[in-house]
Amino acid sequence: MLYRLTKIVSSPILRLLWRPKVAGAENVPSSGAAILASNHLSILDSVFLPLMLPRKVTFVAKSEYFTGNRLMAMYMRSTGQVSIDRQSAASAQAMLDAAVQVLKGGELFGIYPEGTRSPDGRLYRGKIGVAWLALTTGAPVVPVAMVNTDLVLPPGASVPRIAKIGVRIGEPMTFTGDPARAKDRRAVTDEVMAAIQRLSGQEYVPAYAASLKEQAGRAA
Repeated sequence: MLYRLTKIVSSPILRLLWRPKVAGAENVPSSGAAILASNHLSILDSVFLPLMLPRKVTFVAKSEYFTGNRLMAMYMRSTGQVSIDRQSAASAQAMLDAAVQVLKGGELFGIYPEGTRSPDGRLYRGKIGVAWLALTTGAPVVPVAMVNTDLVLPPGASVPRIAKIGVRIGEPMTFTGDPARAKDRRAVTDEVMAAIQRLSGQEYVPAYAASLKEQAGRAA
């Protein structure tokens, strides 16, 4: 109920200010489990994508989103997003376990295979969690490209700017293989990232975004 109320109140405001254009919404299954695998440009990706689709989308978000900005914390809780402590050694598996439960319930689960926001607008190498989920649950993967959300709220910014948002959704992808086999997980992940890149048109970087951020932090 709270999710629907939040959507009813928020959607008109989002559409008026940022005029989001959704292409390929018909590719999201009308029922049943599916994994929405998206690029990640801004914290607002987790706001625009769920509110632009008729079905509820559950994301796993870092715990800071639930304890920092009060408005963002309220949104995260009201839309049923799952809090994860990324500093915990068990956080990655906890995220995957939470996702499995969402998918077993026949719902949509959103994931950012890059693992973190892009530091420069490029698309980075995907982590294998998305492949493990697809191979473990059998749920189809729907590639998604968010466009210009980094212009609305770049990393580090606190006040949204006006820019036209785009959401591009590709056709569902199904995979077979062994989730315990590293080669299968890597191959599936790379295929998903290639599909996202075709939708977004971003330059692809064959390295993890988190590693680049760590190097930048050490250099600073």
